Amino acid sequence: MAASSDRRMRGFNRWMKYHGIECSDALLLSAENGGADDSCRSLSISVKALCDLKEGDVVATIPKQSCLTVRTSAASSLIEEAQLGGYLGLAVAIMYEKSLGSQSKWFQYLQILPPFEPIPLLWSLSEIDSLLSGTELHKIVKEDKALVYQDWKDCIKPLLDLDSFQLHPEFFTADEYIAAKSLVASRSFQIDEYYGAGMVPLADLFNHKTAAEDVHFTSLSSSSESDADTGSGKTDADDENDGDDQHIAPHFHSETEFSGGSDLELSSNSENESTYLEMIMVRDVKAGAEVFNTYGSLGNAALLHRYGFTEPDNPFDILNIDLDIVVQWSLSLFSCRQSRRRLLIWRKLEYSGCVSQDSEYFEISYDGEPQVELLVLLYIMLLPEEEFHELDLALSATGEVKDTPTLCLLGKEAFVSAKDSDASKKKLLTRGVCQALFSLADARESFYGPNSLEDDTKSFTESSHITDPKLYHSLMLRISERRIIERLRSFAASGAGILRTAIGTRKRKSVERT
Repeated sequence: MAASSDRRMRGFNRWMKYHGIECSDALLLSAENGGADDSCRSLSISVKALCDLKEGDVVATIPKQSCLTVRTSAASSLIEEAQLGGYLGLAVAIMYEKSLGSQSKWFQYLQILPPFEPIPLLWSLSEIDSLLSGTELHKIVKEDKALVYQDWKDCIKPLLDLDSFQLHPEFFTADEYIAAKSLVASRSFQIDEYYGAGMVPLADLFNHKTAAEDVHFTSLSSSSESDADTGSGKTDADDENDGDDQHIAPHFHSETEFSGGSDLELSSNSENESTYLEMIMVRDVKAGAEVFNTYGSLGNAALLHRYGFTEPDNPFDILNIDLDIVVQWSLSLFSCRQSRRRLLIWRKLEYSGCVSQDSEYFEISYDGEPQVELLVLLYIMLLPEEEFHELDLALSATGEVKDTPTLCLLGKEAFVSAKDSDASKKKLLTRGVCQALFSLADARESFYGPNSLEDDTKSFTESSHITDPKLYHSLMLRISERRIIERLRSFAASGAGILRTAIGTRKRKSVERT
């Protein structure tokens, strides 16, 4: 096994030199056979410093022509004829290059990649139901699987019937497409406007560490002495940059992007366009230490969804509470008509939750603080009828919130500045709102089933990310989400405490006056 990994890495190093990829002698590409399933011939690769590296050191230069993209692939004419674009087209390019075997320009590069990444998209439905139940990913991953299979059926399978190309069917099955899609989801970079998204050899070997990047990617023009700073954090598919300043980073995949299928219009490569990517140290790294990239400020749900791993105590973890949960809570206390009227007033004030795949929800941050839009909605739901009627009249008459301080509190301008926002949030934390937050926390907690947080924690300590990575990372996700629920309860209790203190102070002053 060790000989096999060494042989593949030697082949990759020779391949890099042949294609003009310059990797500093100060970097060691360390590879071991990894994963619980040796049959997947997966290599666990890390990049380590052989000597002290200093901020500003250039440790790699990568020609864009060496990147596997829709434009550079031998499948470019096939993809163009089929009118496939974006990440679907890139997945086809990967499948096609794999089908060429040793004849592919990227054969040695593809040899060091795993056949697929262990993201939940590749898990069975029974594994998804048993391991992800209650988490933010449960519904999303099941929808992803259906969308990706539909992509294959509509866009990939018809390629086998094209007379102009003799494709090998075994390399274009649904399983092969999903495997290629997992590589695209976890390893692709947005290169620039001309090349679009692509696989960037060497750059994708650096492991992730949240908020702790060591290397930064820039785009270097062969016709200019100046570099165009490109950043190194993870980007969203919808991010756009002007000119040559392109953001070079592992691509951000939203849930709906697995559906693919849209055409990708790319401009012609200009003389001034950057032709190389550079990797530059942004902090000092000691000899022997691993050199990390960062895929962005992502919570464990996003990391597991796109990359197949999680991190302990991830400060970017969030939890979502669907609007449907809030509506159900409201219906348990008020009539359907009353709940609907108050939700409408909330929307008239131009509030809304986050929206994804036709689902509206509210985010709860790592420290347990709810989105302010949720607090405003709960406040409106619990307004006394007289105050609610006054608010309704004010909005109907002028479209503005005015007159009384209580009603002014609900306007968005109250949450503009940090100072005013904190004061306004505290005013929203009435006893009823705090009690509502407890109820919502209980409702969200129920999604995880009968096992308690303590049960999950015990199972996690007995699991291994090596022998059973699916169980290990799914438990890490469950635990991180459930701890946010605990912090939400603490936030509600703290708000209730503030309220009790304020009430107590007012009572004491009343006694003193008498």
